[in-house]
Amino acid sequence: MTSYASPVLTFNDGNTIPQLGYGVWKVQDDVAEKVVGLAFEAGYRHIDTARIYGNEAGVGRAIAASGIDPSELFITTKVWNSDQGYEETLAAFDASMERLGLQTLDLYLIHWLQPQRGKHVETWKALVELQKSGRVKSIGVCNFTVEALREIEEATGVAPAIHQVETHPYFPQTELREYAASRGILHQSWSPLGQGSDLLANPVLGEIAAKHGATPAQVVIAWHLAHGLVVIPKSETPSRIVENWQASAVVLEAADVAAIDALDRGADGRIGADPAVSDFE
Repeated sequence: MTSYASPVLTFNDGNTIPQLGYGVWKVQDDVAEKVVGLAFEAGYRHIDTARIYGNEAGVGRAIAASGIDPSELFITTKVWNSDQGYEETLAAFDASMERLGLQTLDLYLIHWLQPQRGKHVETWKALVELQKSGRVKSIGVCNFTVEALREIEEATGVAPAIHQVETHPYFPQTELREYAASRGILHQSWSPLGQGSDLLANPVLGEIAAKHGATPAQVVIAWHLAHGLVVIPKSETPSRIVENWQASAVVLEAADVAAIDALDRGADGRIGADPAVSDFE
């Protein structure tokens, strides 16, 4: 029988993260409890949520019902744009922890840069304080630019442990990944399967999938893993939750990775908002 397990990567702060996790973006709170439970049954131990998703409580209920010791889990949540600022972030963290039912969080992230508001440095300082206090093990950001990553590190002396941003074969974020690697920052992919695009129907992926006896989605997840990226595919379909988990057993050849790399569409491949100009509540 094939054994499925997530590889584990090490942060620049010495802590570790399961490379393959389960995301719950756009999952209703009552549904989150069920699907996170299914993810635990499949083998996932890394769950990614956020305050703005409105399902932290559902994730918390799934954790409590699982019987799994919280020390065996890796839980991420995020501070939303309207909660940015030093004191505001500390208060938002307390509220998230109450909903999750946890005493200590594995990873807390700034959800978006929001450059026009200019609060990212103060927000990052709050995350640094939360880590120093021991309430959060690791801290990072989502949807930042290279310039903003540099700015918060220069202001505090602390580089993020991880940067979560839209990443998939049509939009591989090469520049951000190279900068992150130079600073010891892990790169994490959201919308890893190119949601909203025709990525999974691409014939290149179909050919590689047939060769490996895998699905196109599994091949794309394996591509993220091969590049050393942390990846958090989301599905509410029980069979696909399991299918995505089993992608950990798909080992791509160098030629496969190169063929998928060649699908890069540059800026035209972006699906979501551009962090450099994002400004929303």
